[in-house]
Amino acid sequence: MSPTVRAALVQATWTGDTDSMIAKHEEHAREAARRGARIIGFQEVFNAPYFCQVQDTEHYRWAEPVPDGPTVSRMRDLARETGMVVVAPVFETEGPGFHYNTAAVIDADGTYLGKYRKHHIPQLKGFWEKFYFTPGNLGWPVFDTAVGRVGVYICYDRHFPEGWRQLGLNGAQLVYNPSATHRSLSAHLWQLEQPAAAVANAYYVAAVNRVGREEYGDDDFYGTSYFVDPSGRIVGDTASDEEELLVRDLDFGLIEDVRKQWAFYRDRRPDAYEGLVRP
Repeated sequence: MSPTVRAALVQATWTGDTDSMIAKHEEHAREAARRGARIIGFQEVFNAPYFCQVQDTEHYRWAEPVPDGPTVSRMRDLARETGMVVVAPVFETEGPGFHYNTAAVIDADGTYLGKYRKHHIPQLKGFWEKFYFTPGNLGWPVFDTAVGRVGVYICYDRHFPEGWRQLGLNGAQLVYNPSATHRSLSAHLWQLEQPAAAVANAYYVAAVNRVGREEYGDDDFYGTSYFVDPSGRIVGDTASDEEELLVRDLDFGLIEDVRKQWAFYRDRRPDAYEGLVRP
């Protein structure tokens, strides 16, 4: 396996329906593959609008099974076609009353490797997610893919350092953080938290945000997606606030170099952290 992985992410505007939204992402993925990318990740609930800006039961119609639903099936075909690993975030249903904010991880040959379910579910103006999503219950999986060990953390999760660390302890080399964030307060945090998580845990982070104004909210999603390396430095330029495909070369050899320089895993004190798990 090459220590350099060409990785991609997509920040996209909502098209108005699921089929055309998926088709748009398929075209971005094909372009990424033409540019040599070997892994690609999409934004939070990429095949739907960010409906959590309102509370309405009609939006349960966006939910589908994972991995047997139509979107993940198409993503498996896309992975086989392009030879890329695909991280596909969707609204998952597991039966009446059980719905999750989920990302499926698909290997470069189309094999479904598993899924991550968002743990931390916000409930505030513009982000009424508890109305729709059950908290994740599948732990912190890290997937052995054709490009390396890949984890996922979703949007609001990023405000909680514990999951970032658990993904590192589980061996992640690259963590995708698909998001839908649009408020001025979070724009400042967007530039801080993921670089801090990358350096604290010595792995790459792909920060993926939506762009544009959608039908259920009054604020624009501001995009500005990026890749950040294990030393906390942005890889290349940050994306704009318009729709964009970002492709960057990630030197996985840097992970070991940084971990030798900053021995955070060696110097951890789990024996002293008991209070962190108290309510």
